[in-house]
Amino acid sequence: MAQTTPNHTQTVCGWAAHDPSSKVTPYTFKRRENGINDVTIKILYCGICHGDIHQVRNDWGVTMHEITGLITKVGSNETKFKVGDRVGVGCLAASCLDCELCKDSQENYCEQMQLTYNGIFWDGSITYGGYSKMLVADHRYVVHVPENLPMDAAAPLLCAGITVFCPLKDNNMLDLPGKRIGVIGLGGLGHVAVKFGKALGHHVTVISTSPSKEKEAKDCLGADDFIVSSDAAQMKAGKRSLDFILDTVSAYHSLGPYLELLKVNGTLVIVGVPDKPMDLPSFPLIFGKRVVKGSFIGSIKELQEMMDMCGKYNIMCDIETITLDKINEALGRLAKNDVKYRFVIDIDAEKP
Repeated sequence: MAQTTPNHTQTVCGWAAHDPSSKVTPYTFKRRENGINDVTIKILYCGICHGDIHQVRNDWGVTMHEITGLITKVGSNETKFKVGDRVGVGCLAASCLDCELCKDSQENYCEQMQLTYNGIFWDGSITYGGYSKMLVADHRYVVHVPENLPMDAAAPLLCAGITVFCPLKDNNMLDLPGKRIGVIGLGGLGHVAVKFGKALGHHVTVISTSPSKEKEAKDCLGADDFIVSSDAAQMKAGKRSLDFILDTVSAYHSLGPYLELLKVNGTLVIVGVPDKPMDLPSFPLIFGKRVVKGSFIGSIKELQEMMDMCGKYNIMCDIETITLDKINEALGRLAKNDVKYRFVIDIDAEKP
């Protein structure tokens, strides 16, 4: 991972939480100069996700990894991007580039993978995320944003979108339409999963604890069916009806009742991150020959593939756009799940 250490001489205005109890406030720091493999990006929009709440509360500092913007400078070794290109940066900032996983376009599982926020870049500096006016990124971790996608509504795709795209791809849902897919939870991740499932030609069932979300799921997002998970009769009626389930919920819950909704040989993929270990009873696994596995974001190759698919089908996130002075309010609302479905900060709307 060694490379020439660039000079960190660019003063940047950003926003950060300085301790677990503080609010996000203006913060001035240094970015590196644009290196031969770098692109400099004027940040236009940043999505906010639940991970940012954990970052702030645990004193992880400056956050944000759902970044869209315009390229303002290109390194001499770079040929894929040019000044003015619409681009996005997701969770990944660096990896070793040499291991078997990196060479197989699975750098998101590299043991030396570094995140866009609070990771350690190749030069030993801390990655400061996207709560700022500009970002310098290695071109290998940047993707094009299709021209037909609005930059604000495209930003959360770089996190929520890729998180639900990869399980669909890994389980052969991109090329085999007509499957019966279940989506547990209708939040930032879940609503994108429903859109993906419908665009790919599948029968989509939303599974939720909130009966009030049924109309939204069906009328606005196009879901075919809706199961209230607390309704025993509905859960029983849905037994062995689904080929695949994507679990997007980050609150504690038992997997047992949801596994019963799977057909024999069905698969449930976990992408939500509950605070406590989930209950996983063995009987639904054994008697249904079912599989439970996890998935973590995706590679840069997959991120571009996902963005291209969104451009093809005109898929974007449902968002509420805010200005910088509303960040703390948005984080408070997000902690209460009071958003439909993603907050996006208009970085360029307000002067530092």
